[in-house]
Amino acid sequence: MTHSEQLLRHRFVGLSLLPQNRPRRRPPVAMASASDTDSPNPVVLGCGASSVDYLATVASFPNPDDKIRSLALRVQGGGNTGNALTAAARLGLRPRMKDHFQGTVANDAQGRNVLKELQDDGIDTSYMLVAEDGNTPFTYIIVDNQTKTRTCIHTPGYPPMSPEELTKESLSAALDGADIVYFDVRLHDTALVVAQEAIQRKIPILIDAEKKREGLDELLNFASYVVCSAKFPQAWTGASSIPVALVSMLSRLPKIKFVIVTLGEKGCLMLERSMTDASEAEEIDVEALLESLEKKIDQSSKMPKCITSKANLRISADGVGSISGRLLLGTAEVIPPDELIDTTGAGDAFIGAVLYGLCTGMPAERMLPFAAQVAGCGCRGLGARSSLPRRTDPRLLRYH
Repeated sequence: MTHSEQLLRHRFVGLSLLPQNRPRRRPPVAMASASDTDSPNPVVLGCGASSVDYLATVASFPNPDDKIRSLALRVQGGGNTGNALTAAARLGLRPRMKDHFQGTVANDAQGRNVLKELQDDGIDTSYMLVAEDGNTPFTYIIVDNQTKTRTCIHTPGYPPMSPEELTKESLSAALDGADIVYFDVRLHDTALVVAQEAIQRKIPILIDAEKKREGLDELLNFASYVVCSAKFPQAWTGASSIPVALVSMLSRLPKIKFVIVTLGEKGCLMLERSMTDASEAEEIDVEALLESLEKKIDQSSKMPKCITSKANLRISADGVGSISGRLLLGTAEVIPPDELIDTTGAGDAFIGAVLYGLCTGMPAERMLPFAAQVAGCGCRGLGARSSLPRRTDPRLLRYH
C-alpha cells in the first residue's frame, strides 16, 4: 500500500461537550459517511469549542464613539476545536469521523450552519448533542487592516454542559479505537471525565494551553503533549523567560513528552523529553542553548525551518532543575504584507497540523515547519478556516 493510500484510510473522531440546566437535546442529523469497513486508524477525538465567527475587516480599529464601515465581512464556523479539527481533516484524515465531541451548539440557525460546515469538511457530528433551546456561542472579530491584528468579543453558548449529560455509552463509543484525544480546556468538568477514561485506555492526550483556565492544572497532569500560546508558560510557572518556563513545565509534569510554545511571526519553540537517561551528559543552560540555535537561523529564508540541538542533552535552568532531552527552534513563514489578511485561528491551524503529524509519525524536525506552513496558509484569508490548505496544496508537497 502506498503512503497516499494509507492516508486515505485514516479517520478523525470528535466529541461534543455541551450544556447544563437540562434543556432538551438531540443528536444532529447524521452526515453521509464512508462504509463501516473503512480502516479505523488513526482516530483523533476532539473535545472543546465549536462556534460561529462574525468577522469584519476595517481600515483601522475604531476610536470610542466612532462609526465606521467594514471593508469585508464573513460569517463562518469558529472555536478552537472546530478550527483545529477542520485543519487536520483538510490535511487528509477524512474518512468516517465516527464520533464528534465538540462545543455547545443549539438548534438555531447558527448551530445548524456550524454542523453543516463541520460535516462538509468530513467531520462526523453524530455524537454532538444539540440543545433544543438556548443559543450557539458566537464571536465578533474585528480585523484591523492596518496593523493586521484582530480583536475578539465572545458570547458563550447557553446553557453549558454538565458531566451528567455525558453517558458512559457515548463516551465509550467515542473513545473506542481512538489514537489521540485533543482538549482546548473548555467545560473542564466534563473534559476531566473524558481525560480520565482516555488515560484508563492508555490513549495519549494533547492539551491546547491557550491561557490559564479553570481545571487546566488537573488536565495537564494527564497530558502527553502540550501546545501553548506565547504568554502561557511564564504565566503558569512564574519563570523568568519562556525557555526556563518550558524546563519547569517538563520538570513538573513528568508524563509530558514535549511542549511547544507558538510565538507568532517569531515561529515556535519546542522542548522534547528524551526517552533515555542523559544524567551523565554535559549539562547545558537552556537559555544559552536557545541562543546558540538562534545564531543558526538563515535570515534570508522565507520558508519555515527547524533548527535542533543534539539529542539526549541535560538541559537545565537556574532554580528549576534539569531534564534530559533536546530543544527545537522553528521559524515561521515570512508572509508578504499584501498576502497577510488575518491571523485569526493561526494557532488552531498549527495544532491541527501537529495532530496530523503525530498521527502520521512525522519527526518533530519536519512537523514544526509543516505546522508553521499550514498556519501561514491560513493567514491568507479572512477567518480561521477560509484558507486552511488541503494536503494536496502545492505549498505542502515538500513535507510528504
